[in-house]
Amino acid sequence: MKRALITGITGQDGSYLAELLLSKGYEVHGLVRRASTFNTHRIDHIYKDEHHPEANLFFHYGDLSDSEMISHVLYNIKPDEIYHLGAQSHVRVSFETPEYTGNVTALGTTRILETIRRCNPSVKFYQASSSEMFGHTDPPQHEESCFWPRSPYACAKVYAYWMTRNYRDGYGMFACNGILFNHESPRRGEIFVTRKITRGIAAILAGKEECLYLGNLDAKRDWGYSPEYVECMWRILQQDKPDDYVIGTGETHSVQEFVDAAFAYVGLDPEKHVKIDQKYFRPTEVEALLADPSRAQKKLQWKARIRFMELMKIMVDADMRAVGLEPVGEGDALLRKEFPNRWWLRD
Repeated sequence: MKRALITGITGQDGSYLAELLLSKGYEVHGLVRRASTFNTHRIDHIYKDEHHPEANLFFHYGDLSDSEMISHVLYNIKPDEIYHLGAQSHVRVSFETPEYTGNVTALGTTRILETIRRCNPSVKFYQASSSEMFGHTDPPQHEESCFWPRSPYACAKVYAYWMTRNYRDGYGMFACNGILFNHESPRRGEIFVTRKITRGIAAILAGKEECLYLGNLDAKRDWGYSPEYVECMWRILQQDKPDDYVIGTGETHSVQEFVDAAFAYVGLDPEKHVKIDQKYFRPTEVEALLADPSRAQKKLQWKARIRFMELMKIMVDADMRAVGLEPVGEGDALLRKEFPNRWWLRD
């Protein structure tokens, strides 16, 4: 039985990755930040009390800013694979908390890498890099494209990327970067723009809200489906040699397109409900991100199945269901067709 440690296990990607690894027979350990309220709702459905004879998912309280804690956890768990997903990951928030973002998102990676080097350099390490690192670089972006970060978050991710490369090159560690472009799902955080749109639509339909307030509608992104992307994370660590991979769909769409498509899906007019608020604009914007996932397609034998329109339908259906409304249903039907044996990926 392989043993994996996931930082950020309570997030969107961490929860899907935990499900995937459990389905493959792993013993899974997750790093969880201590809070006065429970923050494990995304993984409660797969958790069994540690006293249960079939328990194979375990939580460890800790923080990426604490080197001693990281060393303690890694020494006691002795994982075969580490998936480092934990970070301060909201781009707009990083402008307001640049020091914290750097401490957790950048230096947190260094703390883990250094602990691996000292304790067990044979561990396979996955670093969750981001398309935001490309920033102002012309699309399409691939593994050899220049980084031009346009936010404290992106700067921190660039630092973490190069530290991962440095430990791989300098110490022969199996350390990899997955440069994932935007990936969404019904578990996406509620303040990220796609989920903000789909939740807003559900609230409007339920009569709870009248308007949805957004920022830059012209920004273009390459949007994919998170459960497919976490499978790439796993495949990256199953390769014979460590490498870095761009993961995306190869399509780009604007926020305006997402708004128009989602409102049309439920029969609403966005002009009646969508308003612009300048506070949601970034000091420095990223105009367009578009992945060239050729290396992943060739080496990982992976290609995105869920595309822009399908993703939108899946998310709208889920948020309609969450407020007690009958979903349109096209998103649910699509998932049943594409993943007949993995319906657990639905929500």
